[in-house]
Amino acid sequence: MTLRCQLLTLLFLEAVGLQRTWDLRGYIGQALALLTSRHLAYGYRHIERFLAELAKAGADEPLTQALASWTVSLWKRLSGEAESPVPIFYIDGHRKAVYADHLIPRGLIGRTGKVLGCRALVVLHDQEGHPLLITTHRGDQHLTIGLPVMLAHYEQAAGLASLKRIVVDREGMAAEFLAELAGEGRTVVTVLRTDQYTGLESFREVEEFVPLRANRQGKIIREVALARFGLPLSEHPGQELEVRVALIRDWRRLVPKAPSSEEEDRPLRWDEKPDGTHEYWLDESWQATPLPAPPMEPKLIPIVTTATEVDAVELVQTYTRRWPAQENAIRDWLIPLGIDINHRYAKTVVVNSEVTKKRETLQKRLENVRRWTDGARKRMRNASKLYQKRCQQTKERADALYRDLNNHQREMERQGVEHWLLKKTIKEEKARADAEIEEYQQRQWKAYHTSNKEFAKWGWS
Repeated sequence: MTLRCQLLTLLFLEAVGLQRTWDLRGYIGQALALLTSRHLAYGYRHIERFLAELAKAGADEPLTQALASWTVSLWKRLSGEAESPVPIFYIDGHRKAVYADHLIPRGLIGRTGKVLGCRALVVLHDQEGHPLLITTHRGDQHLTIGLPVMLAHYEQAAGLASLKRIVVDREGMAAEFLAELAGEGRTVVTVLRTDQYTGLESFREVEEFVPLRANRQGKIIREVALARFGLPLSEHPGQELEVRVALIRDWRRLVPKAPSSEEEDRPLRWDEKPDGTHEYWLDESWQATPLPAPPMEPKLIPIVTTATEVDAVELVQTYTRRWPAQENAIRDWLIPLGIDINHRYAKTVVVNSEVTKKRETLQKRLENVRRWTDGARKRMRNASKLYQKRCQQTKERADALYRDLNNHQREMERQGVEHWLLKKTIKEEKARADAEIEEYQQRQWKAYHTSNKEFAKWGWS
């Protein structure tokens, strides 16, 4: 009787608005006691101790089998209802962060992208989206390990010889794993990972694309074609697993086209126009010419199957049905339990105060740099003009001084001044002229260095 009441307490937590056993700490209602045939409901510590005893006794296996048997009987079709010749089952994996005082296996949490201590959940749905079974594993366990365990549990509970058609997320896209499932007589449908292909040229025997979906204006936004692909088997060098592929070409999502080896790959200079000309970038009104947009192509979504014969449109419909039938079902199941926060659901944009402070600081620094850049550009142009002006003044003054010096020398020669006196006088006058020219040159080079200094400030800014 006590065991039955404790199990009923766990089952009816959600019925009285409780999501976890932790919520029993503040529960003072009578509804849970009535549902479990008690005067008072069990408390948090009592139920936690009961869960620990179940874990030590190895009750997880019989409870999992009982859950599988119950879902089989719950969603069993009526005998007179038309059945699909080969039923489809959807399998996916999720991770739930667990905060505990003890070290537990760690895994990547989908919503935050963090690696935390967690538990891995493997869930099974039928083609109508009905939840059939869920198993819990180590947080670092891969789906390719949890999937066979899930299949064994459900086949034993449902009395099925084998789950023939399985649809799994791209996490199960492992060549050896798919080959093993195909060898057991199962048909697997999944999606290729982006690191397993580069483009349309990665596939063989690509047939003609046919319309798959159109928008309200009748424009084709998705088309599909059947192709073949070979997955190399890492444990069997030189061998490949031949799979059929339904290539979806999504015209709503365009991605940059990879340049071919025949195309010219010379990058343009930062100040070069597409036509090969250059602009005067020292001009105050100059702006960099944007580079031409790279060639784009529609995004490829390759859906693969281990079946030998398949229709492309049917294959796409089989896989895409997983999103509403399983992903939405998982969300609807996790939200009432209060464990959706660590998954990719319930995403809410939250302002990060630290990031905002850094952004504001960087924005102020950017404004200051722009202001300093404009000032440096103006000072550089003014110094450059001043340098050219002073160069002209130095040349004109030097020409005038040497012209006067030559005239004075010729005048002294006509007057018959003695040679030693002529030479002494001309030497003294030349020294005074050179000293004056040197002052002009110092002013000239001062403007030159100022221009270079401001140019360096502008360039680094």
